[in-house]
Amino acid sequence: MKPFVIGVAGGSGSGKTTVVSHIINSVGNNNLVLLQHDSYYRDLKHIPFEQRVKQNYDHPASLETELMIRHINALLSGYSVKVPIYDFKNHVRSEEYNTYTPQPIILVDGILIFYEKDLRELMDIKVFVDTDDDLRLLRRLKRDIHERGRDVDSVLNQYEKFVRPMHLEFVEPSKRYADIIIPHGGENKPALEIVNSFITEKVAHIGPDFVHRETNDKKPLSVDTDLHVFEKKPASE
Repeated sequence: MKPFVIGVAGGSGSGKTTVVSHIINSVGNNNLVLLQHDSYYRDLKHIPFEQRVKQNYDHPASLETELMIRHINALLSGYSVKVPIYDFKNHVRSEEYNTYTPQPIILVDGILIFYEKDLRELMDIKVFVDTDDDLRLLRRLKRDIHERGRDVDSVLNQYEKFVRPMHLEFVEPSKRYADIIIPHGGENKPALEIVNSFITEKVAHIGPDFVHRETNDKKPLSVDTDLHVFEKKPASE
């Protein structure tokens, strides 16, 4: 059975993390692989730090979405993938990576995942988390200061210069592609229960059906091509 792909989008600070956590708790962590669009920010090691901090990280071009698409297709085909680990403080990719193996459910999270046609067409269900701008700004302030080591002035400057205009140009219009819209963010418990019931019904028939098969290829591979082969179990197993 082909894995079921769920997309969760919404503006920065909208409460996507709460919704994603709710879905994970509902379907079970062992049945799911979470791919976050933020992991796919392009590596800017080649430019000085002073230039990195001036980049527009809310534009679709800042993300290597084509790599995420390859990874989802690989997982759908039964292969594991090596996903980049991004350093938000220094705006570079780590030398390490996270390895994800195929699971019955693939959960995709990001503010721009519905903007990219080739990406959203891989999704079976698309959920958009809709929250007022002032609340999103407050949440972004808290996150960027406490989790990403930034100061208030830099966060507000980035919001005014990049975040808000990019939200209006790319994120907000992508809401029309959603199958489900959750108003008032992750605190909307009735909406979360509806999403939970809908997803539970859709994925009830899905079970893990992949077996790992070791490869003898010892050649070092790049982050997006080091894929371990999986084969499906016979129907009798």
